[in-house]
Amino acid sequence: MIIGLTGANASGKGEAASYLKSKGFEYYSLSDILREEAKARRIELSRENLIRLGNEVRGKNGPSVLADLVTKKIKNQNNYVIDSIRNPFEIKALRKLNDFTLLGIDATVEMRFKRAVARNRPGDPETLEEFVEKEKKENIASSTNQQLENCLKMADMIIINDSTIEDFHRKIDEKIAEIQKA
Repeated sequence: MIIGLTGANASGKGEAASYLKSKGFEYYSLSDILREEAKARRIELSRENLIRLGNEVRGKNGPSVLADLVTKKIKNQNNYVIDSIRNPFEIKALRKLNDFTLLGIDATVEMRFKRAVARNRPGDPETLEEFVEKEKKENIASSTNQQLENCLKMADMIIINDSTIEDFHRKIDEKIAEIQKA
């Protein structure tokens, strides 16, 4: 089983990935590939810089390049979780894998903003208005840019992460059970 995770900023993708890792899933993150590249170039690891770098890498090497790099590492006998899917071409590349399911994680903008503030990452907006404005800029439809809204629309299943962590984990378990039955 291969689970891909997509969704808006601070929706709970990282928590979903951590939970699935605790269940024995092998973990890959498309953003980790960008972080490695940023470190190699001595670029600060801010959200803004990673978005810019991702757009640049996709522009030079094709919009599915990050997913293509991960698919080379996948062996079908294990369970995998692939985090940070942000471009429709990445989804198209991952759909070529047997047993791939895309889970979309979502929550209200207010809840996501609250989580973003709590995690205190460099470059995260300080006001709800800035948060919303930044998201609009991040969703400009171009084949090489990240397009979180379009990725969420392509999800096979959606989980609304609007309650406790325990409730979120229960919802993930329910979706995994649905996938196993299919």
